[in-house]
Amino acid sequence: QVQLVESGGGLVQPGGSLRLSCAASGIIFNMYDMGWYRQSPGKQREWVASIGRSGGTNYADSVPGRFTISRDNAKNTVYLQMNSLKPEDTAVYYCDAHRNGMNYWGKGTLVTVSS
Repeated sequence: QVQLVESGGGLVQPGGSLRLSCAASGIIFNMYDMGWYRQSPGKQREWVASIGRSGGTNYADSVPGRFTISRDNAKNTVYLQMNSLKPEDTAVYYCDAHRNGMNYWGKGTLVTVSS
């Protein structure tokens, strides 16, 4: 059974930082590309960042230079380091694992940026 479990969300003030983690089980982690998405209230889920099996990264235009995606294949975990957070970053953040048309999702972790 495939499981992706996100953690690390919470309440943070504008300008603050958070590090999200997503622990995967039930897949051969190093064979999957991994990604982070987010969904704000009333909006569609949007892609934030991706990291390939070889470590190559891509980011949405909305987070240039503020977010960093990384992975630790030994721990079957993908991370999202978020700095200089803004109120508009408030959302539920989801990780996904995808390979050859197969896609798995976690249940998400809530990030709230507010003073």
